[in-house]
Amino acid sequence: MSTHDHRLVAGPAPDLPIRLLALDIDGTIVGDDLVLHERTIRAITEARRMGVQVSIVTGRMTSSAAGFARQLGITGPIVGYQGAIARTLPADGMPGFGRILWHHPLTTDVARRIVRWTRDAGLEPHFNDLERLVLRSDEPRADDYSAFVGGRLTRVPDLESWLDGRATVTKVIAVGDGTHPRRVYPAAVEALGTVAEVTISHPRFLEFVAPGVTKGAALARLARRDRIPMAQVMAIGDQLNDLEMIAAAGYGVAMGNAPAEVRAVARYVAGDVDAQGAARIIEELVLDGRVPTVASGS
Repeated sequence: MSTHDHRLVAGPAPDLPIRLLALDIDGTIVGDDLVLHERTIRAITEARRMGVQVSIVTGRMTSSAAGFARQLGITGPIVGYQGAIARTLPADGMPGFGRILWHHPLTTDVARRIVRWTRDAGLEPHFNDLERLVLRSDEPRADDYSAFVGGRLTRVPDLESWLDGRATVTKVIAVGDGTHPRRVYPAAVEALGTVAEVTISHPRFLEFVAPGVTKGAALARLARRDRIPMAQVMAIGDQLNDLEMIAAAGYGVAMGNAPAEVRAVARYVAGDVDAQGAARIIEELVLDGRVPTVASGS
């Protein structure tokens, strides 16, 4: 089991109907091509038509998730940065990023510690602060990141100096090649786990948010907001940052491409993202209302 396990509380037994559906984005409803396929759109649209509340719960900034939400017709809140922030979704054509429902950032003292530790560990740290990405001016992948986040990128000569005079920053993301972030993850938890939540959102991304911030805690807050018992909540994800919300939901679903420790806490395992496993499990459990012993990716 993962170093997350001390935070996990077993979810309740599932109860029909499913009234809230929480969706991760990358590796869950889209693959590397970042395309929402028709079957996925159709399944989620039909779930909404049946009265199911649908929310995106992602490690991305909320503004980066908004386009996917609009494609899916989702109008509810978007949870970003593993649960560190949640915003309402602005109406089409309206300016701004939506009203902040909550924001739980890291202190800058902790952010400095994370920057130093991750650099010593051979990773390249960046900051996510509200709706912008902050990175070093000489970061070689800056243009790639700029294309990903649009105009919400800030280049600075030095990350620690940028923190001067600030009280908080929303998230630190440390980037590495290959499996390096996963290899240093246990050491990161040991070194920094008392001052930050440490997780993996992608094989190349080791991430740090404020203590107590998890997708599971955010999902519970969304459910309370709509007075929906967790037994009637379905959560689908594929990475370590999804582990807490999958464990907390009555219908916790891990994608087939998820790490073993994520699949171990899931009640159901769907097909992988390339097989549109999320769409298929929504069809089976939400649209058809059937509760199989084991969910398949067929």
